[in-house]
Amino acid sequence: MIQASSPAASPSHLGWFSIVRLGFVQMALGAVVVLTTSALNRVMVVELALPAMIPGALVTLHHAMQMLRPRMGYGSDVGQRRTPWIIGGMLVLALGGVGAALATALMTVDRGLGLALGTLSFAMIGGGVSAAGTSLLVLMAKRVAPERRAAGATIVWMMMIMGFAITAGIIGQLLDPFSPERLIAVAVGVCAIAFVVATVAIFGVEGRSAVVKAVRAVVDDGEAMPSFKTAIKEVWAEPDARRFTIFVLISMLSYSAQDLVLEPFAGTVFGFTLGQSTSLSGTQHQGIFAGMLLCAVLTSIFKRSALGGLRGWVIGGCGASAVALLLLVVGGLSGDMSWPLKANVFFLGAANGAFSIAAIGSMMALASQGRRQREGVRMGVWGAAQALAFGAGGFIGTVIADVTRVAVGSAAIGYAVVFAIEACGFVAAMWLARSITFPRSSVSTATTPTTAAAPPAPTPLREPALVGSAA
Repeated sequence: MIQASSPAASPSHLGWFSIVRLGFVQMALGAVVVLTTSALNRVMVVELALPAMIPGALVTLHHAMQMLRPRMGYGSDVGQRRTPWIIGGMLVLALGGVGAALATALMTVDRGLGLALGTLSFAMIGGGVSAAGTSLLVLMAKRVAPERRAAGATIVWMMMIMGFAITAGIIGQLLDPFSPERLIAVAVGVCAIAFVVATVAIFGVEGRSAVVKAVRAVVDDGEAMPSFKTAIKEVWAEPDARRFTIFVLISMLSYSAQDLVLEPFAGTVFGFTLGQSTSLSGTQHQGIFAGMLLCAVLTSIFKRSALGGLRGWVIGGCGASAVALLLLVVGGLSGDMSWPLKANVFFLGAANGAFSIAAIGSMMALASQGRRQREGVRMGVWGAAQALAFGAGGFIGTVIADVTRVAVGSAAIGYAVVFAIEACGFVAAMWLARSITFPRSSVSTATTPTTAAAPPAPTPLREPALVGSAA
């Protein structure tokens, strides 16, 4: 008996340079998404004076299209190649981004035709994100060593957020002064650059090792790959996959429900100015970055201890998020203007960041649980749950706040109810996480004995979401 080699040393696992290359793919994806969901949203509402519900409905369509993620994941499972799906998805996404800009410009002369083109384009954006995003995450799940999951996820997601920030800053400068022609030119440039960057970054990363050496589309027992409907039923029948889907839905609903109420809460209850409440969002994002880095660093350093286990970070991050939200409830109802709101929001961001990165890393481990050749389907199901949560969370939060405020005549109570419900959601998610059987590799990276003649173990798998879906 001998010790198995460290997963990080295995040639089938990605090195840090390859992980960064995948981060460039995610950055490119984020660049197109922020163009369409942020810049075009502002142009429609401000420059074109359209009702806010129009870009809102188009962005909702983008999220709704991500319910196709399971089908996209199944398609990549059938061929066992992720790169074509990533490149194809990026192409559809880029074309959708250009189409969305053309549609926005067209609305200045023909609103009906512009809306029709916009609907098609945002559907393409959602479909492109589904294909590229799901397959990218499956590829990471299959190729990132267990002890690098949190750090790898942090790198990729921080690069995506960097793509958001860089693109938003650049296009903000290029679009001033606004004209439809300038909008189209900027969109074409951003989408073309994003597609080229993603294609160059992904080229050769997957390699031959990702192709099954036996017959393609063959499962454990040698049967042919089943239909999509059967594959979905098989995945849903797996207790851990089903529980994790519900966990993702509940936790991401809780994560996103405060998106549209936190700044109004600061202004209404604590008297923050517009500039102060806007900076509060920056404070929250600083906390998210800090939480991500803390989780990534500690899980990398303390590989064989409790601090190195992603399961603990998932549960602890959910618990800390619940505490932070309850502190917002207390602060809002206390009427104390000296309440350390910025520190409270930073704490909330840090808890959210740690939880989300740990959850992504856990997806990487859980994707390989159950029947083989179903990794894309599992990732797709979880991605669809996340997209549903993000699409509905912000809206639900605003509805709860408004209804409660009208019912009781107090804005502070209305916001407090939203935060309290979110806290309950995180507690429920924490309870669900405790019932999930995480693979040993996601809890400890200690090597296990094996015989010298034994073949290499299958590479671990994964996929997310903040994903999400920030994308």
